[in-house]
Amino acid sequence: MTSQGIYTLANDVVSDQLVALLNSIERNVSPDIPICVIPYDDRLEKVKKEIDLRQNVTLFDNQESIKRWENFAQVVWSNHPRASQTNLKLPNWYGGHLQRKFVAFDGEFEKFVFYDGDSLAMKPLDNLFEKLNTYDFVFDDWEHKKPTPVAALNIAKIEASGLYQEADIRPKLHCGSFFASKKGLFNDKEIKSFQKLLIEKREIEWINGDDWWGEVNLFNYLTLRSDRPLYNFTLSENAQDRTGNCAGVDPFVNIDNVLYNKQGLKPIHRLHYMNYSSKDFARLCQGYDVDIGYKEEFLYYRFWKNPEQRPKYLKPQDKTEQIKQKITNKGQHMKAWFYRNFQKKC
Repeated sequence: MTSQGIYTLANDVVSDQLVALLNSIERNVSPDIPICVIPYDDRLEKVKKEIDLRQNVTLFDNQESIKRWENFAQVVWSNHPRASQTNLKLPNWYGGHLQRKFVAFDGEFEKFVFYDGDSLAMKPLDNLFEKLNTYDFVFDDWEHKKPTPVAALNIAKIEASGLYQEADIRPKLHCGSFFASKKGLFNDKEIKSFQKLLIEKREIEWINGDDWWGEVNLFNYLTLRSDRPLYNFTLSENAQDRTGNCAGVDPFVNIDNVLYNKQGLKPIHRLHYMNYSSKDFARLCQGYDVDIGYKEEFLYYRFWKNPEQRPKYLKPQDKTEQIKQKITNKGQHMKAWFYRNFQKKC
């Protein structure tokens, strides 16, 4: 059994992001920390080749765990009130595999940190692992600042149950793109208990209607309902801990290809390229000038081990590709508006 390690979720579609993340972990966290890649699906040819090049990286292969979490998510989602609406146009990611990140709770690391694949690690993880001596979940995000209509959980429904008040719920709202936790939480017995509450007691209605299929919303339910201790660095009394993390929104300062919060030059745990398309990163790595925040930093880490392969200059995209990207990234700009208007970082 390994005491500490890192998980991420990937397939060949996001191979450029995976390479960049692994390189950033090696440079900024540790060259030796064990890393386990959770397969998003079976498209893994490039992923396996990259893993073979790295002594400290493995592929998660517990199919029983993967199946358990996939089944749980699908059963829960199919029982949400909105799932029965015949006129509902489901998004492409409904029925996807993002819930596979939860297999980290069944993995080999006693304590672990999970990074979404569209991230770059920016500093060591000592403070997260230390927090796990006191807390069961550690986050570093601003989801608790989201307006009530778009929060991960339906606060009014939960308050009506009499079990929690908004003051209890708000500080526990979180993202799922970066977190630390421990092996053994959410065992099979507990998951079955949650499934019964969600379906038979209709606590599925605690999950907000607009994003009821999201693994983040389900994760919020699990952490709230488990009543385990949770810590979020953005709620720290120490202003040095409260930073941004989003590539499309937050201003950072680059010092030797490590990013710091612009206000106060505070170190950040990671840079998250939320809502950028994997196709955008592929085109960027092919030498096209794609509209991605902090793209020079991404290219640095993507080609850190083979800088001779990095594009020497970026070619302008044609008009068609520019329009496609604007449409694809529309959601990012809407989330950026929420961040600018509802986050306080100092």
